[in-house]
Amino acid sequence: MEIKDTYKTIAAASEQTLFKEKNSKFFGYAFPISSEEELKPILEGLKKKHPQAGHFCYAYQIGTEDSLVYRANDDGEPSNSAGMPIYGQLQSFGITNVVVVVARLFGGTKLGVGGLITAYKTTAQITLEQSEIIEKIITISYLVSFDYKNMNKVMRVIKEKNLEIVTQGMAMDPETGVPVGSIEIQIRKKEAEKIAAIFTALYQIDIQIKE
Repeated sequence: MEIKDTYKTIAAASEQTLFKEKNSKFFGYAFPISSEEELKPILEGLKKKHPQAGHFCYAYQIGTEDSLVYRANDDGEPSNSAGMPIYGQLQSFGITNVVVVVARLFGGTKLGVGGLITAYKTTAQITLEQSEIIEKIITISYLVSFDYKNMNKVMRVIKEKNLEIVTQGMAMDPETGVPVGSIEIQIRKKEAEKIAAIFTALYQIDIQIKE
């Protein structure tokens, strides 16, 4: 089975969108995020922008198939009338590492649960339609360590396989006084095991996944 090592996300924060229903205003925003900690400042910024809004409903999805994290928040709206319709659009667009927030200004007329579901879903859909969706490659970082005398062996593999070097450096081993090198490389997930095996097979070369 082929390893999937790409995912879709948005290139940048979206422009504000607006959906109106019975005088209620629904302002939609999409942001790229890579951790749950990024959500709090986003919400704080939107609350300053829309001080009259009564609800800031959102849904996010972070990670890829191996480790997906998601959450849907109704922020005081009737259960499952806001967060889940927004989350449904993240799934529909097939994107991750994204949060969509919808700020609602109440217009004086209740919409009912069905009306709310439609309004939040539509706002999220419009917002994501206006976002630039891109495909990203999942990579794994490895740290290759070696004595200086073996540097050519390492560099030959890196050149032959066209690997991306993130950092590299040399230092003296305090015990032996021998120069030792280390190179951090990034490899596409689907190629990672094969490349790691090549380095592992080389004499006096150490390779470890970099957390």
